[in-house]
Amino acid sequence: MTVAALPSSSSLLRSSFQDLATVSQAILDAMPTALYVCSADGAILRYNRLAAELWGRKPSLGETDERYCGSFRLYYLDGRPLAHADTPMAQVLRTGEPAYGLEVLIERPDGSHRTVLVQIEPLLDDQGSILGAINCFQDISDRKALELELRKSRQDLEDFFENGAVGLHLVAADGTILRANRAELDLLGYTADEYIGQPIAAFHADAPVIRDILQRLSRGETLDRYPARLKAKDGSIRHVLITSNVHFRNGDFHNTRCFTVDVTDQHRADEALRESQQRLAVTYEKAPIGIAEMDPAGRFVRVNAALSAIIGYAPEELVGRSFVELTHPEDRDDDAEQYARQVRGEIAHYSMQKRFLRRDGGVVFVNVLSSSVLDQQGRFRYGVRVVQDVTERLHAEERLRENERHVRELLEALPAAIYTTDPAGRITYYNQAAVDFSGRRPILGSDEWCVTWRLFMPDGTPLPHDQCPMAVALKEGRAVRGAEAIAERPDGTRVPFIPFPTPLRDASGRLIGAINMLVDITERKQAEEHQRVLIDELNHRVKNTLATVQSIATQTIRTSPAIETFSENFESRLLSLSKAHELLTRQAWTGVNLRDIICQELEPYDDGSTTRVRLEGTDLTLEPRVGLALSLVLHELTTNAAKYGSLSAEQGLVTVCWSASGSGASEVLRINWIESDGPAVTPPTKRSFGTRLIERSMTKDLQGKARLDFDPAGLRCILELPLHQL
Repeated sequence: MTVAALPSSSSLLRSSFQDLATVSQAILDAMPTALYVCSADGAILRYNRLAAELWGRKPSLGETDERYCGSFRLYYLDGRPLAHADTPMAQVLRTGEPAYGLEVLIERPDGSHRTVLVQIEPLLDDQGSILGAINCFQDISDRKALELELRKSRQDLEDFFENGAVGLHLVAADGTILRANRAELDLLGYTADEYIGQPIAAFHADAPVIRDILQRLSRGETLDRYPARLKAKDGSIRHVLITSNVHFRNGDFHNTRCFTVDVTDQHRADEALRESQQRLAVTYEKAPIGIAEMDPAGRFVRVNAALSAIIGYAPEELVGRSFVELTHPEDRDDDAEQYARQVRGEIAHYSMQKRFLRRDGGVVFVNVLSSSVLDQQGRFRYGVRVVQDVTERLHAEERLRENERHVRELLEALPAAIYTTDPAGRITYYNQAAVDFSGRRPILGSDEWCVTWRLFMPDGTPLPHDQCPMAVALKEGRAVRGAEAIAERPDGTRVPFIPFPTPLRDASGRLIGAINMLVDITERKQAEEHQRVLIDELNHRVKNTLATVQSIATQTIRTSPAIETFSENFESRLLSLSKAHELLTRQAWTGVNLRDIICQELEPYDDGSTTRVRLEGTDLTLEPRVGLALSLVLHELTTNAAKYGSLSAEQGLVTVCWSASGSGASEVLRINWIESDGPAVTPPTKRSFGTRLIERSMTKDLQGKARLDFDPAGLRCILELPLHQL
């Protein structure tokens, strides 16, 4: 029989490509995914409805101007523009290799963006030539949004754990610390390597406490503010409250989650309070105010004489009776409830004002402060109540309040310099403060607008009275705020002030006048000027100090063979400068005592016996700039003596003598630095930085001179500078 010839694979591919190119649009539109077909040159041959919806447009078929993709614009996921010629479709058509699982960002004509996942398959003939390609792409924007939200949630959770203000750590079932946040490490002072991976019990000060904690957690219990003591790296003990529960995974103990709250300061305060209460219990018998000890039921256990006198009962009559039955009926419930809370440990103390019923039938007003005395386990032992009779004080306060009420009603309208005018601006009233402020008594009904003699703007320009803030308030019918002016008194003195003119209206809203308050701001202006001067002076001193530091740094670098040497020398010189600043600060930068500068430098070597350091000279106050320069010179001499000179030997002695000679502008301060009983001195082969600093400071900064004598018996240095500039 005859067998029909089978078509070749190339003809099948060509046939499939032709079929795909001619398939019904309805079939393409019915496909559940967006797709389109390109020819080998990238021209779009077919696309379905879902592709057009994702693109937001319908590209023209077969056009070479629109190739590779029907999107309006394309971008990489990081936002960089992606040219159509560089799209995955273009790459597939160039290489013949399929592209699966690639993600790109497309932009629609309306400006919206969508993330799509592309799957591109090339169409080849049997010789491997590219006939075209088909792209099935899927909108994954919602999935990407969910992935982003998930990453953000994980980041937020990680940030909560690591940067929380409260210590947080995780512990495994065997008691090993799995993780700890920064607050936990800062609380105890350990690094992560020193803390994580260690048994949690190693950091607890009380072994029974941590055993109890772990046992409870292993049973699945939740701990809420469990008190414990932890050992810090510096050896101190931190009192904490631990809140923890267990994370079970598939029914198995996975780890514990523990919050650690530092309450060390509160614990110390509680200890101080207990000590204070105990001291009070010892001395209460001699106290001039009533004191009593109460049992948990509120019965008097012990009372002092002052309380007995307040209530009118003898001490033996009060013992065993409840304070409630002696309290005025209207005050009983509140006092009893507060004391019950104190006994239960809910509060440590409370205070209140109440009334006692005296034995003679009278009523006495008292202030009560009730505090707790606790045992070693923190349980309530007894209460201490301090009672002060305030009956007379309350009566006096009531009388005082009545008097103050009358005075306040009178003075409320007179808080400062105040005056009023009629609608035309004529002055109708002024107070004594207005007279004191203006230096004159205005003529009622005649003087207009203001009580002042003359007015000026803040810049000194004359201000006519009919243009002052009060005139503006009356003419425009509004309050004027934020203005400043200067009042001149008849004696010529001037006062800067702020006016507060406010129109006055009757019940119908008609303007009937105005009231003005003048606030003297002289002190504020003086304070502002003083602050400006201080800022200028501070700026000047900072510049001088920075220049000195820059010079020290430059010279130290030049003479230091290694960074370690530079660091040591530069740090010591800065420290000397800092100490001099500290001395000047204590004297508010008004001057510094020469003896204080010398003592400060030699203090580490002065044992007070004059065998190591001997000072001879009278007290002399130096100007701040001179004191700073001399402190650097003395520092260099001290450092040299400690390293190479007399202070390097056990029996070495440094003698510093100073005196002033001459008179008037020719007076000179002379300082002798003498070293003895130290190692033999040999002259240096080259000038060191210390020598240059001494000579530079004395000659350039102080207009003086320095002479160094390298005597084998000990270094001698003579410093001379003009006394008139000190």
